[in-house]
Amino acid sequence: MKMIKTVNLVVSVLFASILVSFCPSNNEKRFVQSIDSIAGIQIRKMLKLTDKQKVLFPRTVDKCEKLTSTTMFDWTSGFFAGNLWYEYQATNNEEMKKEAIKWTEKLEPLKRFTDHHDLGFMMYCSYGNAYRLTGSEKYKQILLESAKSLSTRFNPKVGSIKSWDIFHSWNGKTNYSYPVIIDNMINLELLFFASNITGNPYFRNIAMQHADNVIKNQLRKDYSCYHVVCYDSATGKVLAKETAQGYSNNSTWSRGQAWGIYGFTMSYRETKEERYLTIAKKMADYYLNNLNLPEDKIPYWDFNALETGYNPSEKSNATRVPVKFKDASAAAITASALFELSTYLKNGEKYKNAAIEMLHNLASPAYLSTSDTNCGFVLQHCVGSIPHTVEIDVPLIYADYYFLEALNRYKLLLNGEKVTKISGSFTRKI
Repeated sequence: MKMIKTVNLVVSVLFASILVSFCPSNNEKRFVQSIDSIAGIQIRKMLKLTDKQKVLFPRTVDKCEKLTSTTMFDWTSGFFAGNLWYEYQATNNEEMKKEAIKWTEKLEPLKRFTDHHDLGFMMYCSYGNAYRLTGSEKYKQILLESAKSLSTRFNPKVGSIKSWDIFHSWNGKTNYSYPVIIDNMINLELLFFASNITGNPYFRNIAMQHADNVIKNQLRKDYSCYHVVCYDSATGKVLAKETAQGYSNNSTWSRGQAWGIYGFTMSYRETKEERYLTIAKKMADYYLNNLNLPEDKIPYWDFNALETGYNPSEKSNATRVPVKFKDASAAAITASALFELSTYLKNGEKYKNAAIEMLHNLASPAYLSTSDTNCGFVLQHCVGSIPHTVEIDVPLIYADYYFLEALNRYKLLLNGEKVTKISGSFTRKI
């Protein structure tokens, strides 16, 4: 009788272990763990390559599949440090932390940089993650000074932060001195952070005026977005709505739509203003329900790129090169945003499931780099700017950043952890 009980106990334990192994949650945790491991291998490979160049920051690969890097003044300079911080968060490896600190602190001179709007990308993806994971007072002060620098590009007459100092229209005839691009929504997080830390509403007010102006002037009725809106700096009047990196002035550049989804989700998190949540949801619906979205939910570089019938006078020079390219960076940004958005909506499962599907597809052999390839980049098949004929079907450092962020956010949700806002971020301190 005792033997029978023992056998039954063993069988029960085995059956329970089988059930656990087939539990979707456990399967997904193993998926995240395996992709974390692959990403870690790639990141360490990139570290070896960057050690040879000392002061340059990885961005992509060239036609000979060699690492292409930039100075700290490029808009992408902060993403590599951010990737190292995400890898440290995934592993608690102290050597990785040292590398993350080293590559973050190389960017300190940028705290007084005012030449373009991308300071949020440059400093919040690097120093923002550094402060989130270390609590360093030094990093906090650098971020506050960076926010002051970014705020100098705000014109109260326009109600927006100027993106570039000049924009050359694709018609070859017009130059604009106050362009605002949809990408700028991401930089608002640095300003929200500054108000959260200091209690001074000044930065928050700038961010909200900018976001409200995007709603007013940059969104179409179907909740797609124009890439560039050009203003008269003296009157605040809209002079033109165009594109810089999209297929046409009236098309929807995929990464621009992703920036919008992410930016308004973040703006809701920081303000709890329902209008921002509504916009984020409707922009996400445009993306997910678009008839031109491929089955794997990794979009072509522009949602209208495969269509015909546009007025040639409105086009950029995008048609000078083949247009049928996917942009994994747009999908990575969107997936990360959807994980957060899903936690704010009653029907959030729809957006969470879409993010999971996108993350799995990005982690498939179709988009994920294999070991010892791609100069250490994690993702393949991204697009920088087809109109400018640069970075077409290549890895991009910011695609990796948002992919790693999406992976981290999914991990938190799988662990049943409440996603807590710490220093304006959508993750937890470790």
